[in-house]
Amino acid sequence: MNILLMGLPGAGKGTQSERITQDYPVIHIATGDIFRQAIREETPLGLEAKSYTDHGNLVPDEITNSLVKERLNQADVKENGFMLDGYPRTIQQAKALDQNLQELGSQIDAVIYIDVDPETLKERLSGRIISVATGESYHKIYNPPKVEDASEMDDPAKFYQREDDKPEKVAHRIQLQMESIQPILDYYEERGLLTRVSGEGSIDDVYDNVKKALTK
Repeated sequence: MNILLMGLPGAGKGTQSERITQDYPVIHIATGDIFRQAIREETPLGLEAKSYTDHGNLVPDEITNSLVKERLNQADVKENGFMLDGYPRTIQQAKALDQNLQELGSQIDAVIYIDVDPETLKERLSGRIISVATGESYHKIYNPPKVEDASEMDDPAKFYQREDDKPEKVAHRIQLQMESIQPILDYYEERGLLTRVSGEGSIDDVYDNVKKALTK
């Protein structure tokens, strides 16, 4: 089985990907892992990607697509199938993936989109705080630290918030991601591959719906 797992930041994609790989023998492939492995092994494509990342630049689509194709052609993926996480990020990458899979004699079997209301995502992401003393991450609502008074969570001497987790930054990130992901969702929906799964229930409820989508 070959799966694309998609979702906006905070949708719970990471949690669901762990559950999927526990029940299905698919190889979990994240784009970042592909980059790191290719760079570590100093493959020609890895070295080419490194020439961009070393200077803080984005790796061009052409290299990214080739790295993904290279990984999808490896024995463990051919034997067990894959679950791509974080790719494709653009419609151009989606079309390149189709072409590469066709050349490899493979195809996508399911596209799962973990669908969560943007306001819920904003609440999830902007509620994250970090302990000054320990560096541990918490959430004001879903995973609060043990404090005598809730006001302590707003004390900058005890807890701080990453700059990109502040509400205005989170809202901007979500809006940009929504704009970039929608054409990809439309592309797979037109081909009958897309299933939208609500990500607003419990982890178990969400996963039950993911499994239903995978057994269609």
